[in-house]
Amino acid sequence: MAAIEAYAPVAYQEGYDNSGLQVGDTNAAVTGVLLTLDVTEAVLDEAIERGANMVVAHHPVIFSGLKRITGRNYVERIVHKAIKNDIHIYAAHTNLDNVRAGVNAKIAEKLGLVDTEILSVMSGTLRKLNTYVPVADLDKVRDALFAAGAGQIGKYSECSFGTEGKGTFRAAADANPVVGVAGGAREVANEVKLEVLLEKHNEGRVLKALFEAHPYEEVAYEVVALENKNQQLGAGMVGFLPKPMPESEFLGFLKEKMQVGCIRHTALIGTDIKKVAICGGSGSFLLKDAIGAGADVFVTGDFKYHQFFDAEGRIVIADIGHYESEQYTVEIFADIINRKFPNFAVLVSITNTNPVKYYC
Repeated sequence: MAAIEAYAPVAYQEGYDNSGLQVGDTNAAVTGVLLTLDVTEAVLDEAIERGANMVVAHHPVIFSGLKRITGRNYVERIVHKAIKNDIHIYAAHTNLDNVRAGVNAKIAEKLGLVDTEILSVMSGTLRKLNTYVPVADLDKVRDALFAAGAGQIGKYSECSFGTEGKGTFRAAADANPVVGVAGGAREVANEVKLEVLLEKHNEGRVLKALFEAHPYEEVAYEVVALENKNQQLGAGMVGFLPKPMPESEFLGFLKEKMQVGCIRHTALIGTDIKKVAICGGSGSFLLKDAIGAGADVFVTGDFKYHQFFDAEGRIVIADIGHYESEQYTVEIFADIINRKFPNFAVLVSITNTNPVKYYC
């Protein structure tokens, strides 16, 4: 769980979501992991048969509170079967959608897109830590903050800014000052105002590192919430094809790369496809963003009938289906776990959990 959440912190899931441990015990030993897009009764049967006591899924099986577990519906039956067979169920949903290297990056990889960017970036996820450090201890404190994850700006790490100045204080009689004498006169210290950025999910860890590394008995600091856009977090993605291609050719390319049986789409406009917007799952809420980004096509799932009219000839909507757009998410889970635990057997489910069937 820690390995997955370091990659996709639960703090960045949407408010309606329920990512995290759904069923199970955080102290239990994991003997086998089965990766899947959805948790169904058939997936649990597969886990039991293949000896996996943990199922990692993209979609949570529990979205709202359960008042009883009597087997009246598939959610109750799944929870009952998981508990009965000591199977732990974990989900990483919209937090994995919203991180830069998440679900949409995997789709972009399959389509070979280059120069990709988040389509709708998040704001309010960044903090700035200001603290005051004696000059002699600056490197020690700064290194500790960096080690805790502060100072990361996009592709750059260990970013900070320091301003030298004079700090004053008077230690109380029962204090234990590093500089000066308890109960003595006011002291003047050569200090640096150290400023670093951090992400909100990492605030506790960074502050812990600050308190442990800082020499002062009382650490002066402030954490300021920023409204800056976080280019590493947000919904959807946009990028470019290595070479433009005609619309009909692109639809055939999309069908092949995403392994879909059919594509629902709006009327073709008659221009080559160069810039591609994507969103795994239900992405209709990003249509205006895709148009605003100048995309030629928007690849996603779950568009409703009347929403197709909203393209208004400015973009081609290519609805490949919810399951189809997210089917490769299990590869992300496999990469995370294999990198962290290279000797651990990771199983990919062979159960097709798509509830939508097609008659072609």
